[in-house]
Amino acid sequence: MSYTPAAADVAKLRNQTGAGMMDCKKALVEAEGDFEKAVDILRKKGQKVAANRADRESAEGAVIARVNEDNTLGVVISLNCETDFVAKNEAFIELAYELAEMAIFAATKEELLATDFHGMTVAEKLVEQTGVIGEKIEIGSFERIQGDFLGAYIHAGNKIAAISSLSAKVDGADEAAKAVSMQVAAMNPIALDETRVSQETIDKELEIERHKLTEEGKPANIIDNILKGKMQRFYKDNTLVHQDFIKDGSISVADYVKSVNADLKVTGFVRVSL
Repeated sequence: MSYTPAAADVAKLRNQTGAGMMDCKKALVEAEGDFEKAVDILRKKGQKVAANRADRESAEGAVIARVNEDNTLGVVISLNCETDFVAKNEAFIELAYELAEMAIFAATKEELLATDFHGMTVAEKLVEQTGVIGEKIEIGSFERIQGDFLGAYIHAGNKIAAISSLSAKVDGADEAAKAVSMQVAAMNPIALDETRVSQETIDKELEIERHKLTEEGKPANIIDNILKGKMQRFYKDNTLVHQDFIKDGSISVADYVKSVNADLKVTGFVRVSL
């Protein structure tokens, strides 16, 4: 019996990739419902879809980033619920901010859930709120980062938040760290630089590009050279320090940070989105 994808799955793949509805349906049929394989199939057929950029599926909720007083430790958490109506509720957002403040002092999500919250644990508070609101309330993502100087950015609507780490506390570091975090939120890099991209991701990208070049009839003896250029472009588009800076497309993120201080570098980032 052949696999027939549900309309919701086709729509999900379309939202994730930007490819056409029929192309998404055919890719899901060929992949027998495997989303990751379907994305690869679309890319091999020349569809311009994002590579390894899709966020993990999540519920509605609020994403909050918080950094400690000396800007050396930060967390991004998501407080998840079932509907956008609850996610926009002022009391729900206030709870998300309060939990994010507490999360600074927790090493893991489990530790946060066990933390005291006005006489009960955070986990118990979430169960209580589930009963009050009538929707499942839970901590979704929990991302922690340490560095010499951190800055946070929360996008309007509390659906995306990011924290970036700089190599030193210098004049202008506040503005720079926030700007880089805004870059992370907007452009969703897969890694800090080419050395942090997983070998699995590199191998998959090479396989896809090699397939496309072969289909185009490029001679085997020049494909390897073309692939080098393709990978350089991939790193430029997908790694934070090499991306065009969103506030000035004529320079990279690394160049922007150097313009603040010649010795300043971006050393890390975390990002959560719904």
